[in-house]
Amino acid sequence: MVNTAVLVSGGGTNLEAVLTAVENKTIRSARVALVAADRPGCYALKRAELHNVPHLCLDRRSLGKKCFEAALKKAVEEHECRLIVLAGFLSILSEDFVRAFEGRIINIHPSLIPSFCGDGFYGLKVHQAALERGVKITGATVHLVNEITDGGKILLQKAVEVKDGDSPESLQERVMREAEHIILPQAVEMMAAELQKEEDV
Repeated sequence: MVNTAVLVSGGGTNLEAVLTAVENKTIRSARVALVAADRPGCYALKRAELHNVPHLCLDRRSLGKKCFEAALKKAVEEHECRLIVLAGFLSILSEDFVRAFEGRIINIHPSLIPSFCGDGFYGLKVHQAALERGVKITGATVHLVNEITDGGKILLQKAVEVKDGDSPESLQERVMREAEHIILPQAVEMMAAELQKEEDV
C-alpha cells in the first residue's frame, strides 16, 4: 500500500470520494496516511477525523509560504507518503516543493484542460467562465503537477454536459458528482499501483 497525503482547503468532497474508495476497496494500492489543510476551520479536516485519518492544519497565511511548505514537506515525509493528492487545494506550490516530489503530485481541476485553467481559474470562477463562453461540454481533469499552474501531464478526463439554465453553483455540483468524484479515485489507484510496481522491482 502506498502512503498518500491529501492536501485540502475547503469542504473536502473530493477527499471524501477518495476515503470512501479506499474503504470500499475501489482503491486497493493506496491508503490515506495524512490529510493536511492550508487554512483553519475547513470542513475537510472534520471528514478526516470522522474517517480516523491523521490530519493537521498548517495556516499558510500566518506561517508564510516558505515556513508553510517546509512544515508540509516535513509532515509528508514523517508519514512516509510517496503520493500527494491535491483535492480542492488552493495554495500554489513552489517549484522547489514540486521538484522534491516530482512525478508524485496529482491535482483535480474542474474543467477539461486546456480550457479554463491556469492562474486565477479555481472553484466557481472556472464554471462561471465556462458559462460565459457558452460551452456545451465541460468536465474535470486529473493531471500531474509541475511548475506551471494546471500545466502537468493529463492523466484522466471526464466530460459533463452543460445544461440550459445552469448557474455556476449547479454546474459545479454536477461536475463534482459526475466527473471529479469518479476520476480522482481512479487516478489515485492508477498512480499508487504504478509506484507500488516500481517499489517491487
